[in-house]
Amino acid sequence: MSIDFNKILIIGIIAVLLLGPQRLPMYAQKLAEFVKAVRRFADTAKDRMRDEMGPDFDDVDWQKLDPRQYDPRRIIRDALIDSATGAGMADAAPTQVTASRVRAPSPVVPLAAGEAAPFDVEAT
Repeated sequence: MSIDFNKILIIGIIAVLLLGPQRLPMYAQKLAEFVKAVRRFADTAKDRMRDEMGPDFDDVDWQKLDPRQYDPRRIIRDALIDSATGAGMADAAPTQVTASRVRAPSPVVPLAAGEAAPFDVEAT
């Protein structure tokens, strides 16, 4: 992630105007300490994950786990392929899903007068 130098300069000028030159060094030091603490926390978390996962940690494709890569259309397509082929998502061949393979929802039947709605006692 790259940060434009002009943006940093503008933030610095605004900080000088808002905080004043007397308090700015103290807040800059606090910001530096916070950034160092966040880095230590991230490094510690990464080391703990590496210890717990063992050698598999280096084999993980972290790009696939990035939430910014989330595409609901792809997930639905993969699920439809999975249900149509009976294979796991990783095993499913990339095929075109057609509407003929998708099962339509069951029709809604209205309740008769005085009939209680279905209720599942085990549902949470």
